[in-house]
Amino acid sequence: MNDSDGFGDNFQKESKYIRNVAPNEPPVRIQKPELYKRYPDSTSVALPSPDKDAGVPLWKAIANRRSRRAFSNKPLSKKMLSQLLWATQGVSARFRNLAFRTSPSAGALYPVETYLLINNVADIPQGIYHYSVDEHCLDELKVGSYGRDLAYAALNQTMVAEANVVFIWTAVVDRCKWKYGQRAYRYIYLDAGHIGENLALAAEALDLNNCPIAAFYDEEINEIIGVDGIKETVIYLAVAGNPK
Repeated sequence: MNDSDGFGDNFQKESKYIRNVAPNEPPVRIQKPELYKRYPDSTSVALPSPDKDAGVPLWKAIANRRSRRAFSNKPLSKKMLSQLLWATQGVSARFRNLAFRTSPSAGALYPVETYLLINNVADIPQGIYHYSVDEHCLDELKVGSYGRDLAYAALNQTMVAEANVVFIWTAVVDRCKWKYGQRAYRYIYLDAGHIGENLALAAEALDLNNCPIAAFYDEEINEIIGVDGIKETVIYLAVAGNPK
């Protein structure tokens, strides 16, 4: 096998758009999934409304952005967590039945879901949570200390257990695939990148530390947050919290 025969190389080739060649459609038409994932039986954790005037100017945040991996024992405020969540995927405007978000998404399909590992946030018990975008609140999935488990699944990166909060992003694949077929995977990862950068800049604006993570054992993370790894699977992580 030469250097151009890997599965990543083949994916790049097979998912290209070529002029005058019709894009490959899904072999079986996929039903369009719901835009929002629901956990109707979970306890809802209210979040403060985001303060859209808080933090340093955008240009300063861009200039100062760095990956920082050291975190203090000081709890992150619920207000700051609310700011970070809104910055990543929050609803920025509404028009009729449309909800515009803070990060762009191919076809406005928004396949990326946000889960949180809460290690040290004021007034929120440690545990695993899901971010309900349209209601701007958290769905409590399971309470307990999962920092060491998640760090172990992230190739023993201790910052995962030490950060105030860990963002866990998954892809609901069919939410994008029903329209774009195999090309959807490109768009999913682009969407995740937009979201991750929004978090990085929001953290910088609030004088918080942040670091993205792409090295992890997928199925171990999927098991911790309770997704199947096929219809919905982890694609990206990031830590955030008070600087040490």
